Amino acid sequence: MHQLNSLEKRAALVLALVFSSRMLGLFMLLPVFALYGTELNGFSPLWIGLAIGAYGLTQAILQIPLGWLSDRIGRRPVMLAGLALFALGSVVAALADSVYLVTLGRVLQGAGAIAGAILAFAADVTREEQRPKVMAIIGASIGLSFAAAMVLGPLLAKWAGLSGVFWFTAVLACCAMLVVAFLLPQSVHKAPMAETLALPQSLGAMLKHRQLLQLDAGVLLLHLMLTAIFVVLPSLLQQYALASTQHWQFYLPLLLGSFVLMIPMMIIAMRKAQEKGFFLLAIALLVSAMLVICVVPGFWPLTVALLLFFTGFNFLEASLPALVSRIAPAGQRGSAMGIYSSSQFFGAFLGGVLGGAVLQQFGYQALFAVLAVIGLIWLAVASTLIIPLRVQRLSLAVSLQSTQQAEQLAADLTVLAGVQEVTLVLAEQRCYLKVSSAQFDTAQAQAVIAAAGA
Repeated sequence: MHQLNSLEKRAALVLALVFSSRMLGLFMLLPVFALYGTELNGFSPLWIGLAIGAYGLTQAILQIPLGWLSDRIGRRPVMLAGLALFALGSVVAALADSVYLVTLGRVLQGAGAIAGAILAFAADVTREEQRPKVMAIIGASIGLSFAAAMVLGPLLAKWAGLSGVFWFTAVLACCAMLVVAFLLPQSVHKAPMAETLALPQSLGAMLKHRQLLQLDAGVLLLHLMLTAIFVVLPSLLQQYALASTQHWQFYLPLLLGSFVLMIPMMIIAMRKAQEKGFFLLAIALLVSAMLVICVVPGFWPLTVALLLFFTGFNFLEASLPALVSRIAPAGQRGSAMGIYSSSQFFGAFLGGVLGGAVLQQFGYQALFAVLAVIGLIWLAVASTLIIPLRVQRLSLAVSLQSTQQAEQLAADLTVLAGVQEVTLVLAEQRCYLKVSSAQFDTAQAQAVIAAAGA
């Protein structure tokens, strides 16, 4: 966190804690529900899949609207309300004796869709040049919460049962509410909305942007595959004589190994400018994993396949949002990331439905065969993706009175060295730039802006 000031450090750590505690509660169900859900009334593989993925549906639907709401009534009230909904859903699921009520609880958990409000708050209290670091800290907390959930979920379920897992998530949500109420710093200003939240007028353009649509579809398929796998994986491990109390011992080294393999991929991809090659390799790892599980039964082939899967998954989970941020037009990153996040959660919902339906009708090998085909289709589509050069995004204040002034300023800025895109928003009195940091001179741009407003 070098160069972050005390406010930014505090905001980054507190928001990461809130984000990760909530995601931990969601993720902990993945490794245990297929095992312990069999004790619920109405159990079936389809309903297991629906319960696992149900939170993704309400997350996908409410992610953008709650972000807009936070811009009108404040980030903190939306975060508190969202966490309260998450706690309520956890209590409903903890008290449930049927898979239907558990699914309702999961729907309520997902209704607390506060990711947009959290990221917008992070933008509000950070300086432009330090914002990527704060976002990276929050993003890293999600990966850590997933790894922790794979270990804590099986241990907690064995000790307290499925209801214990939900009670624990309710406690986490209440603790997060206390953190938001008492530890979250007061917002000192509001960041430009276009770069942090989805704007209604920008959504249509984002849905027509071919490269962004490829990335949105990619994250949808990635989380579809992840959720579908966990509909069957816990039961599969039990079939291979691995007791539920030992599942954490299986997941922990697997996830650590995947991180060890993923890090060199990230380093080489960035330093050697081979991002597209490694992006396609990561998707190929997912496909290979599905094919191995489908064709070669046995505990050790499953272990190797999952190591390949999580290596590819971790690489793509880190790469996809970074690519969305780079490809999104200047001044429209909030809209691009809003659609991306909704796609991510909708993929989790579809994965639960698909996993449960195929498992119930055709068995686990058919499910992994279907996932392999989906991965191959994604690989073919991703081969046409154009990876842009790395850019810096800037937001500068302007003072303009008319559309004509804005058009002239945009033209003047476009000809400056290093400027790739210019977007002027009169309503915000902001200028959004995508620039090549090696060529761009900020002082020169500020001089042009000052002259335009004179």
